[in-house]
Amino acid sequence: MSGRRLDLAVLVLLGLGWGFTQPTGKMATATGHGPFGLIFWQLVICVLVLGAITRLRGRGLMLTRPALTFAVVVAVLGTLVPNATFYISVARLPSAVMSILISTIPMMAFGIAMLLGADRFSLRRVAGLGLGLAGVVLLAAPGAGVWAAGLVAFLPLALVGPLFYAMESNYVARVGMAGMDAVQAMFMASLVGMVLCLPLALASGQMFNPLADFGRPELALIASSVVHGLCYAGYVWLAARAGAVFAAQCSYLVTGAGVLWAVVLLGEQLQPQALVSLVLMLAGVALVKPREAVRANAV
Repeated sequence: MSGRRLDLAVLVLLGLGWGFTQPTGKMATATGHGPFGLIFWQLVICVLVLGAITRLRGRGLMLTRPALTFAVVVAVLGTLVPNATFYISVARLPSAVMSILISTIPMMAFGIAMLLGADRFSLRRVAGLGLGLAGVVLLAAPGAGVWAAGLVAFLPLALVGPLFYAMESNYVARVGMAGMDAVQAMFMASLVGMVLCLPLALASGQMFNPLADFGRPELALIASSVVHGLCYAGYVWLAARAGAVFAAQCSYLVTGAGVLWAVVLLGEQLQPQALVSLVLMLAGVALVKPREAVRANAV
């Protein structure tokens, strides 16, 4: 498979996989467990899955300063902050709406990349940013279903995650993975994130035993965590290989897949105004074209 086709194939798989984690993440909040407790067990599962893959591949932990710095930055930007805001928001907002908001990642990634000088100004891309902003405004306006439910206040919080993912993708594209491969890097980041999350879960009183009353929410947490860990490794690999803006295009597919998964798994239906918002955001993402793949960073 050619390099470009491989990039696109990975992009599609990331979109379908992460789209699945949107409704399953909402299902996991049904127990009322706090975000840091959920994040801790999510990271435990990611460590087990990615650690096993790393071991089978004959790799291990890389305890160099650059690797540890990478792990801390990615754990904070890509897990602790965005996942905390995700679990708080998805417990209240429809899963389909959360999936629509995910499509803001490539637009935010482009804005950050442009500010950092990693991407050039383009009228077409700026128009894409404008369409994305219009989509967010329309989603927050009366008639989209969120306003009527009194949940519009959670939309800004739900946008924190995409902002941090956009910062993370630019960080990875800029500095690489400190000599690690994608799975090894995400194993390190998950392990560091788990260590950082443990005191937060304990201090906030959000720690819980998932086996005490195992049911559908706990099963959803496991499924979501396994898929998330695999997708995360693929995302970091793709961002380092093809650039932040290209990797962030997976949110284009996450949005559509997430809406479909929400219909299949949760029976959700979007209001017509929310559908218009979806179209505007996807059109915006289509205009924010990825830069050419940087093969020098290929892993």
